[in-house]
Amino acid sequence: MARRRRPPRAGAANELPPLRILGQIAALQSIYYAAALVLMLFTSLVAGTRFSLDLVFGWAELRGDTTQGWLMGFVWLCCAGVTVVATVILIGRSKLVLDFALSLHFIHLVIVTFYTGFIPRNIAWWATMLVSSIVTVTGGTYGCQWRELRPISFGGNAKNNNNAEGSAEAAAQNGTAAGEHGDEEMGFSRGRGRGRGRDGAGEYEMVGMKNTGDR
Repeated sequence: MARRRRPPRAGAANELPPLRILGQIAALQSIYYAAALVLMLFTSLVAGTRFSLDLVFGWAELRGDTTQGWLMGFVWLCCAGVTVVATVILIGRSKLVLDFALSLHFIHLVIVTFYTGFIPRNIAWWATMLVSSIVTVTGGTYGCQWRELRPISFGGNAKNNNNAEGSAEAAAQNGTAAGEHGDEEMGFSRGRGRGRGRDGAGEYEMVGMKNTGDR
């Protein structure tokens, strides 16, 4: 008897079409390298050093014994922050963040290895990529969960709420006017000196009392 396959878990990557997955990975990778190029170029211009693609696709400059190496590590962490924002916008599902984040850094490892011809040997490079992976996974998961838990707003809600508030205010004003009219019909008059008694038997007039002095 053939063994029955388990249904895929909810939110798994296999729920998405393969072309869409490849497109999202390519988009994240492009944003990751675009941010790295801009930040590396900016830091090179500020520091007055020569810019080269080795800063992006190499690993020899990322060292822990030089100030330039620490600066490059910080730049890669900033690129991880940019990737977090891109993940929330492009992916939007917290259950897929881990897969995309690890794929991003694994592809970067492959590209660096092919570009330099060697597997990265600096501990600082591996430590930076590890921290970058943690930042991407943690920040992306939190951001996607925040996006998933946001209340869904429909276009007509604001209009309906305004109409409801206007109707309630109009009803309150009408109720106030009706109450005043009812008081007048019952014989009470507001702001006047004369009025009709509650039993409708006759009229009365409010007269000020004179002080006659002590007797």
